[in-house]
Amino acid sequence: MANMQMNKTPMPEQEPLVRNRNWQEVALGYSEQDALSEAQRCLNCKNMPCVSGCPVGVKIPEFIKKVAEGDFEGAYQKIKETNSLPAVCGRVCPQENQCEHNCVRAVKGESVGIGRLERFVADWHRAHASENDVEAVEIPANAPKIAVIGSGPAGLSCAGDLAKNGYRVTIFEALHKAGGVLSYGIPEFRLPKDIVDKEVASLEKMGVEIRLNTIVGRTLTVDELFESGYAAVFIASGAGLPSFMNIPGENSNGVYSANEFLTRVNLMKAYREDYLTPVKCGKNVAVVGGGNVAMDAARCAKRLGAESVYIVYRRSEAEMPARFEEVHHAKQEEIIFRTLVNPVKINADEKGNVISMTCVKMELGEPDASGRRRPVEIEGSEFDIELDTVIISVGTSPNPLIRMTTSGLDTNKKGCIVTMDGVTTTREGVFAGGDAVTGAATVILAMGAGREAAAAIDKYVKGNN
Repeated sequence: MANMQMNKTPMPEQEPLVRNRNWQEVALGYSEQDALSEAQRCLNCKNMPCVSGCPVGVKIPEFIKKVAEGDFEGAYQKIKETNSLPAVCGRVCPQENQCEHNCVRAVKGESVGIGRLERFVADWHRAHASENDVEAVEIPANAPKIAVIGSGPAGLSCAGDLAKNGYRVTIFEALHKAGGVLSYGIPEFRLPKDIVDKEVASLEKMGVEIRLNTIVGRTLTVDELFESGYAAVFIASGAGLPSFMNIPGENSNGVYSANEFLTRVNLMKAYREDYLTPVKCGKNVAVVGGGNVAMDAARCAKRLGAESVYIVYRRSEAEMPARFEEVHHAKQEEIIFRTLVNPVKINADEKGNVISMTCVKMELGEPDASGRRRPVEIEGSEFDIELDTVIISVGTSPNPLIRMTTSGLDTNKKGCIVTMDGVTTTREGVFAGGDAVTGAATVILAMGAGREAAAAIDKYVKGNN
């Protein structure tokens, strides 16, 4: 019998003015009773519109039915059939634009809290599983070798599927820690590092080898991977090259890209009290941009002790690409929103340190190619915001290193790898997916590309043998 309450079961959260000074998770997770109550809101529709909104095709009504029956482990196993990172996706997936967007319950009231239930199920499994639940797998020595470049969501997802199919998989990671954007890009209060570490460890148990501190394009090339016996290569190197605004003063001391700022915070463990992390963050901080990364950077700055933190965005709040939940949480945590404002200059003192940012006010004109109304500068509206730190969060693109060192690999004008069917590149035996192909996108879309690539690689290798 479906629970007919109109709204989702509320998610317990830390108090805003407590959490904005600590790094613990904001959302505390459902209790068993919360999960049972929310699962009973599912109508178990026969045509399952929610599933069509999931990039990895999780069997949503089936796993929710098991939750409603109290079979939490069964629900976890059902999710794992198609989603290799449920604890991650339950936290950072934009469900409101995907599975929950298609939920029939949303026609009258709120959708079923699919993401909240996925998180609950994954956390329940972690709390009750033993270390031996993932059996160590011995891959035959003569199994074909596959190279995966990058250990973010696309790379991990592809490696997991290939390992299940009996391939010897090696992941090459440029940094000293595996996980890609999951480890260096998303703050501890949204995605705890121990969750990512456990997902990586389970892959290693499945026989996947991970080589850290290995920059493909510098340490070794794609050509050298083929020369050393790899049957196929999957490029999942993400989009880690930050964009800047190219305004005067952008090279002053105290200006970061959001990518650099979050990487420093995460990899140098600023979220742990027992670490002295050398991340300079002043008292007055402006983050330029309106996406999820901008919200993450602003909320990190607050937790690092900044007194005033501004989000400076050239359009109105309605046009912000960030998730509603992230904007809502940022406002609760006393982040100050300055919308319809655009920086034109960063001002520094004689030593080169940031002292302020000159901005102009904007108004919205006609829609541009993206469908959003184009911001137009209001003449004579210049004003200064006093600052000592500026964080630029206006997008990223793929690092050019691999395309510059790999012949036969076509890329578009944005530096993204061109694929013919989503994952097959113009270079034989080379596949690509995730942000390296699409530009900066979501974790779940990258995972979907990883799964698609694993299937394409399997077909390619078998076709060549």
